[in-house]
Amino acid sequence: MTTAQDMRIGDAAAALGVETHVLRHWESVGLLAPPRSPSGHRSYNEDILDYARAILTLQRTGLSLSQIRQLGLSEHTDRRAIINDRRAEVRERIALLEATDHFLEHMLACRHAIISECDECSAYVAQAHVRRAPEFPDRG
Repeated sequence: MTTAQDMRIGDAAAALGVETHVLRHWESVGLLAPPRSPSGHRSYNEDILDYARAILTLQRTGLSLSQIRQLGLSEHTDRRAIINDRRAEVRERIALLEATDHFLEHMLACRHAIISECDECSAYVAQAHVRRAPEFPDRG
């Protein structure tokens, strides 16, 4: 039985800022299990909405739905491993973005017409295809 505070899927989706198909998909992959009303409608209470907000937050960290599902099914040690792996990826991305920002800052001041004429530009470009952040001279 739904209470006055329970919402149907359209209202829940609007409250979360997602489309209804997103909530249906999360249900189909086992992330959400909203109860059904006697007439078969999904009923979203505050607990289900909080869980959906957690899914959204975890997605913003870059975790896939599969990883989020695994977090919910895992023991503490396994959850820590998933989270530590994602944190390492985030730190790697931050390092790459910082190196890229430094390169762009250098490009603003670089007077060479061709990148290959500049040792700093050449060093960055040579390493840019490497997965990890390129080594770039200190900003000084």
